[in-house]
Amino acid sequence: MRLTVALLMSLTAFAADPVIPPDAPQAEISNGVITAKLLMPDAQKGYYRGTRFDWSGQIYSLRANNHEYFGQWFQRYDPKINDAIMGPVEEFMPGEKGLGYDEAKPGEEFIRIGVGAVRKPDEKAYQRFQTYEITDSGKWTVKTGKDWAEYTQDLPAHNGYAYRYTKRISLAKGKPEMTIEHTLKNTGTKKISAQQYNHNFFVIDDQPTGPDSSVKFPFDLKPQKPVPADLAEIKGRDVGYLKELQRGQTVMIEMSDGFSGKASDYDIRVENKKAGAGVRIQGDQPVTKLVYWSIRPTTCPEAYVPINVEPGKQSKWTYKYTFYEVK
Repeated sequence: MRLTVALLMSLTAFAADPVIPPDAPQAEISNGVITAKLLMPDAQKGYYRGTRFDWSGQIYSLRANNHEYFGQWFQRYDPKINDAIMGPVEEFMPGEKGLGYDEAKPGEEFIRIGVGAVRKPDEKAYQRFQTYEITDSGKWTVKTGKDWAEYTQDLPAHNGYAYRYTKRISLAKGKPEMTIEHTLKNTGTKKISAQQYNHNFFVIDDQPTGPDSSVKFPFDLKPQKPVPADLAEIKGRDVGYLKELQRGQTVMIEMSDGFSGKASDYDIRVENKKAGAGVRIQGDQPVTKLVYWSIRPTTCPEAYVPINVEPGKQSKWTYKYTFYEVK
């Protein structure tokens, strides 16, 4: 059954308690320092059933050091809306399309890793923000422990593409740290080539994006287009805000070069001074593209990493989140 919920947000407050359908599979993990509430993949009852984002690893609440880092940032919910999703959610992008999209004819299938096989309609170009018909969501296996959760999706062959995808979220013992480990094994006959990124969707203590918000990168920012001069400014490696963003206002940065080619480029800090909270995100792969997107309720650094897996081989990569207090 599809659920549509209209949520009214004022300009000064956001939904601290997301509306979760009662039958949507959930889990909670904790190490005593971090408590995270997760939404589990499910083709019939899952909170998110769109075809843009990977279904695994959704965290709708994460509390660390008495601060909340995620939450509902959007106004309207439906499980098939492409971005009605919360937390550190991820997307695989073979070019700007799905895997095998160009070679598939209308009516045939292409692949969205972490979602499954979807049907290609008769269309002129790939519609990233459209939800396609899912023909095979594969087999999901989910295991959880006190301070970890592991998801595995096995997708059988479709037009030569097949994979086993495993994601493990774990909380470090006694520390405000979380890691997201990925393993993608190519079980098909065609090479898998893509970029992968985490959208993040930070909602720190329900604070609006504004002068108390900042994001810091380890390299100089040279965006393809300038940020709105009345809303934000770039100072070398940092992004700051001149005023509180209102509904309909966006600050966005996109870069496809200027990186060192080293994993040290993947080291990003997001802070909110009023909340007194920050998070550091580190990856173990080089950055190939950067998108930073922010609106009033959420700030989203999106660093892309390369994924190339030959048939019979596998690729591994990890992101680490360290949550800290800002004084």
